[in-house]
Amino acid sequence: MLALIEAAGWPIWPLIIASILALAIIFERFYTLRRPQVIPNGLLEQALTNLRQHGPNPDLLRGLAEGSPLGRVLASGIRNLGANREVMKESLEETGRAVAHDLERYLMSLGTIASVAPLLGLLGTVIGMVEIFGSQAPSGGNPAALAHGISVALYNTAFGLIVAIPSMIFYRFFRGRVDAYLVEMEQQAVRLVEIAHGERK
Repeated sequence: MLALIEAAGWPIWPLIIASILALAIIFERFYTLRRPQVIPNGLLEQALTNLRQHGPNPDLLRGLAEGSPLGRVLASGIRNLGANREVMKESLEETGRAVAHDLERYLMSLGTIASVAPLLGLLGTVIGMVEIFGSQAPSGGNPAALAHGISVALYNTAFGLIVAIPSMIFYRFFRGRVDAYLVEMEQQAVRLVEIAHGERK
């Protein structure tokens, strides 16, 4: 590994840092965006049962708000049960936007890494090409300098793509997962509003 880094030259270091950041974001998002943690099964039904038995008590609201992102959305709706439909919907939408922002955390950074990594690889390629042409002299080229320039160019190009491709795949994957969660949360929030205003049982 060290020999590969030495062969690739100093332009490889920004790519190594980008790869470490991408891996950290991917593992963090996999852990954070687990379905049971974001949208626990049967949470709306449990909340409604608890609400019918005990009313909108502080313990119910605190447990919902601290338990999961869906719970935060439902808690904001339950806090406004006495208000009209529009006020309740506005409260749910405001909380939904905040939850969406939290679910999308670090995804922009991952997308940026996916976009920038090929450019960093291209920068290494250009630097390698500069070294190749710089090693040429009228009396003949230096084979060692020529080989080093080629290795800098090729290793950086390859490593830039190695970092960019998985980063883009996981960025798209997590974006799709977040979008699916938000649609399901919206459906459950609408259901809560309809039940609260007697439009659904």
